[in-house]
Amino acid sequence: MEFVSGKVLTKNGFQKGYLGFEKRKIIETGKEKSPEKPVAKGLIVPSFVNAHTHIGDSFIKKRKMKLPRDIEKLVAPPNGLKHNLLRKATEKELIDGMETSIDYMIKSGTSVFCDFREDGIVGICLLKTALSSWNISSVILSRPDELNYRKSEIDILLNNSDGIGLSSISDWDYSELQKISKHVKKKKKLFAIHASERLRENIEDILDLKPDFLVHMIKATESDLEQVKDSEIPIVLCPRSNNFYGFLPNFKLLKKVGVELALGSDNAMLNNPSILDEIIFVRKKTNIFSTEELLNFATFNARKVLNLECHILGSNSKAEFIVIDKKTLKPLYVSL
Repeated sequence: MEFVSGKVLTKNGFQKGYLGFEKRKIIETGKEKSPEKPVAKGLIVPSFVNAHTHIGDSFIKKRKMKLPRDIEKLVAPPNGLKHNLLRKATEKELIDGMETSIDYMIKSGTSVFCDFREDGIVGICLLKTALSSWNISSVILSRPDELNYRKSEIDILLNNSDGIGLSSISDWDYSELQKISKHVKKKKKLFAIHASERLRENIEDILDLKPDFLVHMIKATESDLEQVKDSEIPIVLCPRSNNFYGFLPNFKLLKKVGVELALGSDNAMLNNPSILDEIIFVRKKTNIFSTEELLNFATFNARKVLNLECHILGSNSKAEFIVIDKKTLKPLYVSL
């Protein structure tokens, strides 16, 4: 049996102690020093959940292209540069790129990721092919091939994915979004949408779609955020991606309002899909959130946002955890 020791992140905060584990299972826990020399010592955290990714565009990063720092030009459907490149890429190129990102997530301590998967049923199949040989869980939120509602297409997508994840209401005819949202809710699947990223969008229209969570909300006002909180809808933040376009979340306002938050790495063509890098980035930009809060966003909060089982590090639980240095937050040991 091997041991790690230090401070263990629980739902009630950090508690001093150790974990003893073998064969991917936690056998023993304690609040004193570990009975044997630990393989690592630091902050012991449940495995991360990357609550928002687009790993389908991973192949673009390998091309080392100079990408426009304009959201519409780069990612807006249907004619943003990303979408044009996705249409022209080979299946092998797409799958190899996704596998590179999956490998990176596992090595950096992520056991679950939520992907907004472009390209309809073909996109879902490509992602599932990329996932087939890796030990990682996924929440796949698909989207239609085009910016409109077709019942037969949504049925196929929902039969093969965990729900629908769409671009912002600014890209769509609103009546089409209403039809999709109603369909998804009827099937009791997840419905999520990008919101107020490059410009403020009507919060009443967004909330009327009854999303399970929102992504970004960079341009949201205090009133917008208060309505989101009152509706008990969480927000997934992707600070490094926002920073690429010259934006940042309003951390102070988000903390003040008290919206439930999780973290995602967004487009793999912009950043490696590392949640630790997101946390380190936020720590460098602001002291609004404590390290404990940020780690909660990436573990317990994210699992709640995606309706996943809460992962408590206790006896007989899976040995899925990361030990990180308490000062630098660099990973010291990854068990997945």
